[in-house]
Amino acid sequence: MMKFAWDNYKQYALGKNELRPLTKNGHIGNMFGGLRGATVVDALDTLYIMELEEEFQEAKKWVEKSFDLNVNGEASLFEVNIRYIGGLLAAYYLTGEEVFKSKALELGEKLLPAFNTPTGIPRGVINLGSGMSWSWGWASAGSSILAEFGTLHLEFLHLSELSGNPVFAEKVTNIRKVLNRVEKPQGLYPNFLSPVTGNWVQHHVSIGGLGDSFYEYLIKSWLMSDKKDSEAKKMYDDALEAIEKHLVKKSAGGLTYIAEWRGGILDHKMGHLACFSGGMIALGAEHAGEERKQHYMDLAAEITNTCHESYTRSDTKLGPEAFRFDAGTEAMATRLSERYYILRPEVVESYMYMWRLTHDPKYRQWGWEVVKALEKHCRVEAGFSGIRDVYTTTPTHDNMQQSFFLAETLKYLYLLFCEDDVLSLDDWVFNTEAHPLPVNHTNFKASVQ
Repeated sequence: MMKFAWDNYKQYALGKNELRPLTKNGHIGNMFGGLRGATVVDALDTLYIMELEEEFQEAKKWVEKSFDLNVNGEASLFEVNIRYIGGLLAAYYLTGEEVFKSKALELGEKLLPAFNTPTGIPRGVINLGSGMSWSWGWASAGSSILAEFGTLHLEFLHLSELSGNPVFAEKVTNIRKVLNRVEKPQGLYPNFLSPVTGNWVQHHVSIGGLGDSFYEYLIKSWLMSDKKDSEAKKMYDDALEAIEKHLVKKSAGGLTYIAEWRGGILDHKMGHLACFSGGMIALGAEHAGEERKQHYMDLAAEITNTCHESYTRSDTKLGPEAFRFDAGTEAMATRLSERYYILRPEVVESYMYMWRLTHDPKYRQWGWEVVKALEKHCRVEAGFSGIRDVYTTTPTHDNMQQSFFLAETLKYLYLLFCEDDVLSLDDWVFNTEAHPLPVNHTNFKASVQ
């Protein structure tokens, strides 16, 4: 599947950001501020660990010869960080090839002006040429988004480590400080914060989009520090306790889900993006006290099961973008606008973690169901495409092979069927785009693990 996705991208879209498999051309989009080759950079580490050596060399050659960082355009700080910086760092740590390191550091420098705000909380959009930054037009009252400014920590610590320049680490350490200082409603972290005042802008809380990877990076920061970053661990433990107290619910049919919170009112919906949380909670459970450990493993298994149900209850056996628990509906999308599947990885990501931490064979069975469904419904003549409605067996394709399909979905599926020592969880932490970063074992030198 990886070779098919890559070969078609290479043939029809090399150097563009994504492949459009139905029209057999490339897509550039406006998320990456004029940067190109998102699929190349996102796919590097997957090609490498799958031992697709020839394809990896093609990708590396593109980065060496054609990857231009002198661009002018508005980029998402978050997307550039998780896909490009994350992808380059992982490729460097896996191979030791200097080109990946130097490109990561050069690009990292271009992101720094986004942090020039009164609080040091970065704005979400940056012009990579001029260094001008601003907030997303749709984000309430010029605010920054929790999952965006909260999902820089892992990569920026590595940028400091590799460059010897503390500025990257200082920027993300300061974000922590601001978050620790601000009052949390019921211990929860709302999704929008003003980069000017350092106060929350409204009280919408979500473990899905807008919030998701902030929580993931707390537990992963602790793990990446070889369990020395106790501040991150405490923030994670406290946040998870608040989430469990206020947002975790059980449906009439016995499915455990995480609701969204809008100023105290619960919205009984769970997004596909929130399905990463089964894996996160299992990863965190490993290191909780004995009695809490079992409790959290059970919670992780229940949430992962609910996400599996969202797949199982659809005709294609792929899950919708969001699913609800109200008015007799459980784990299904009720509105047309939430019925699509865009090759997202979060559900198989949780299967991979649950498999590695429990070795219950059902997680491999569930993963194999996804493989079969992707092959049946998403594979087209020239690549893989998302589908517009998971509840019909003759789906319309959306003509987009997302870069994260190669970075994440296929990587997590592959790791689910690998031995545990391929990218062992003891030595590697995955960034939120599934790019592996090394755990900082004492005196860690950037050596090939």
